[in-house]
Amino acid sequence: MKIKSCKMNWEEVQKLPRPQHRKPGKPSRVLSMVMRLASTPDLHAVHFTYTKKNMEKAGKGPWLILMNHSSFLDLEMASKILFPQRYNIVCTSDGLVGKEGLMRHLGCIPTQKFVSDLSLITDIKHAIQNNKISVLMYPEASYSFDGTATPLPRRMGVLFKALHVPVVMITTYGSFARDPLYNNLQKRKVKASAQIECLLTPEEVEAKSVDEIDAILDQAFSFDYFRWQKENGVIIDEPFRADGLHRILFKCACCGEEGKTEGKGTTLVCHACGQSWELDTLGSLVEKGENPSPLKSFTHIPDWYAWERECVRKEIDDGQYVLDTDVDIGVIVDFKSLYMVGSGKLHHDEKGFVLDGCEGKLHYEQTPKENYSLYSDYFWYEIGDVICIGKKDCLYYCFPKKKDVVAKTRIAAEELFKKYRSERRK
Repeated sequence: MKIKSCKMNWEEVQKLPRPQHRKPGKPSRVLSMVMRLASTPDLHAVHFTYTKKNMEKAGKGPWLILMNHSSFLDLEMASKILFPQRYNIVCTSDGLVGKEGLMRHLGCIPTQKFVSDLSLITDIKHAIQNNKISVLMYPEASYSFDGTATPLPRRMGVLFKALHVPVVMITTYGSFARDPLYNNLQKRKVKASAQIECLLTPEEVEAKSVDEIDAILDQAFSFDYFRWQKENGVIIDEPFRADGLHRILFKCACCGEEGKTEGKGTTLVCHACGQSWELDTLGSLVEKGENPSPLKSFTHIPDWYAWERECVRKEIDDGQYVLDTDVDIGVIVDFKSLYMVGSGKLHHDEKGFVLDGCEGKLHYEQTPKENYSLYSDYFWYEIGDVICIGKKDCLYYCFPKKKDVVAKTRIAAEELFKKYRSERRK
């Protein structure tokens, strides 16, 4: 999938009118049917099946539907599970660029990832209470990097209590294994399934505190798809299964060097120390090198990723974390195009993000307290790895020239937000 883009200078972009907010309408029945039919080949390829749990408590709807997020297949699964019910879909605003009319008729409600957007709450309420339509949303807001849950927004219970409808959860299995984000959009031969469950009735939402609801959501979104693969004997024997693995395993567990690992074929290798690991058919890492004194020894990819998080946290605590990279800069201010405005430099440290570019005409700062996570992606719309910052009226899509910094920057943004929250409580 690609995005409409064009080159434009910074001054011209600043003069572009910002789109007026539009309330969500009812999705087209015809387009909903077309989407379901278009999803059939992919769902057939993964032999998709699903089960129901406690759905008798949910009634006929409308519902607030939550779903974990691993790949585009998730949306196709939802079209099968929820048919013939119509529903709006909370989606990232860049998904509407160049095709706003079509996406709105499909029922999309645009919002910016990890950016405060009070209008989203009123849009969801309008869809459910006025249009009597269910709303599907992905609370994680971004695809999982390592097959485990990404951070959830806090105090979701406030929204639940305002809606007075059942909260339904769709949990997928096999979606990540088939198309993990790091693997360059190469699909594997994996069966996929899902479970739809009534997570909370309106009465249960009313009876529970916001903190109790947050705890229920944390439990519902606690998963580990590499562990799921191994425990269920899901064999992935494609010869490209380790392609791009360095995007998440950017720090060598043997020598500690960053940006020197490379995942290719079935192997991850560190070009600094020569150590290598094979990604076996059940998703575990097998050390192949003979380095006698590795820093850490991992067989489970999420454990390695968690260790990288610990290392980033220590860098922050020691005042040593910093990102400096040249970037190409794209800007989205409307639904017409991604405007490529030139190049610049992105800086990130304990004070937050600073973006300078367009020959000194662009300057933007963003503090750690503004976002609990970071919109970052690999091979974004087939352009390149991306880090997105900004506010509701303008988003900056930064394509780093420095290798493999996307995952570390997301981790750092999350840990800096946690540090800010911790210090604020004290």
